[in-house]
Amino acid sequence: LIQKKFTKILKKEMDRDLDQEAIDINIWKIKRISKILSDFKGNGTSMISLIIPPGDQIPRVQKMLSEEYGTASNIKSRVNRLSVLSAIISVQQKLKLYQKTPKNGLILYCGTIIDEFNKEKKISFQIEPFKPINTSLYLCDNKFHTDILFSLLEEEEKIGFIIMDGKGVLIGVLIGNRKEILHKSSVDLPKKHGRGGQSAVRFGRLRMEKRNNFLKKVAEISVSHFISEDQKVNVSGIILAGSADFKKDLNDSEILDSRLQTKILQIVDISYGGEAGFNQAIELCSTSLSDLKFIKEKKVLQDFFEEIAKDSGKYVFGLDETLKFLNSGIIEKLLVWEDMNFFRVVLNNSKTHQDYLLFLKEEQIQDHLDDEKFGNKNDLNIKEKELLLDWFVENRKNFGLTLIFVSDKTPEGNQFTKGFGGIGAILRYPLQLDFETGE
Repeated sequence: LIQKKFTKILKKEMDRDLDQEAIDINIWKIKRISKILSDFKGNGTSMISLIIPPGDQIPRVQKMLSEEYGTASNIKSRVNRLSVLSAIISVQQKLKLYQKTPKNGLILYCGTIIDEFNKEKKISFQIEPFKPINTSLYLCDNKFHTDILFSLLEEEEKIGFIIMDGKGVLIGVLIGNRKEILHKSSVDLPKKHGRGGQSAVRFGRLRMEKRNNFLKKVAEISVSHFISEDQKVNVSGIILAGSADFKKDLNDSEILDSRLQTKILQIVDISYGGEAGFNQAIELCSTSLSDLKFIKEKKVLQDFFEEIAKDSGKYVFGLDETLKFLNSGIIEKLLVWEDMNFFRVVLNNSKTHQDYLLFLKEEQIQDHLDDEKFGNKNDLNIKEKELLLDWFVENRKNFGLTLIFVSDKTPEGNQFTKGFGGIGAILRYPLQLDFETGE
């Protein structure tokens, strides 16, 4: 009854976040695949990385692979030759599944790797990117080349920051939940009051001259970092921040490149310079940056912590407590640490035919197989085993919730993963209502 009651509300709430949720899930999947592929190693050059950009023709790629097959047939080492030929055939077979290149391109990884038992194992991955890729690649190596996957993880918005005060300048960028300092330098500018022996007019002229030179230097540094070699601006927007009038003077003058001036989103007054000022500027201009993962992650976690501080009853945390409420329809937002390593495991007793559903870490599974409370260990087998995060992704719509991945790179994310077990939920209504409706 509760689940039916909230179905219509749920649909309206979820439609708003659906696209962003899908993007976040794709980014999480790419992160997982990148990590897995980067760890694989092989012998010789038996690992193929193939990237086909949008608009490229599958027949052209197949012809190229046929030529590569002929070249690989001349490899002297028999073992390496057979491995490379096998990998090329695998790629060709995968390409037969496509009549044309997917709209965002196609990425294929095929080859023979050395597993943890030092045995050879054939693997293949095919990835249809969630946004267009603008490069092509064909490489045979002893590793998979995953640089293109990491580039897919970058959010579209890359925001530039110019932090300046009377002590120096900091140039930085914010991409998703990652901030990076590109340049930091100090300056020694004269104060408003002159030293003894100097006339006020002369001192004022020298002071303004040094201030203008500083502004020109900041403008030059900004161009070098925010305008690429192709003369295009490489950030989606720029935040000008600082104390005193430096930021305003830079914006009002003709010193700053006009291409950068058109990208200024906001001018922010801050109390500090340097890295502390960078952090403060990010906080103060959160409205302009509301679409960035860094800000969104902080906000959803702050909302979660606020529910706990108010003791509103509209929250749960910890693995066992959160899983209890999955089927009820009460969970509005499910927050999970993106690197949570729990598995959903179903053990089966072959004699009694009874199933046992457990949520375990990899190292805990064998201990439970040996646990006599489930029966004789010789009668137990693993019927199902799936990473819990994968299971959440596949089943989230059945539970009527929005799935949000959280990193441990922000202070709030670090607190969530270490203090709350890396899993929790914001509920649609207080838990007390659940008990009242059941009475």
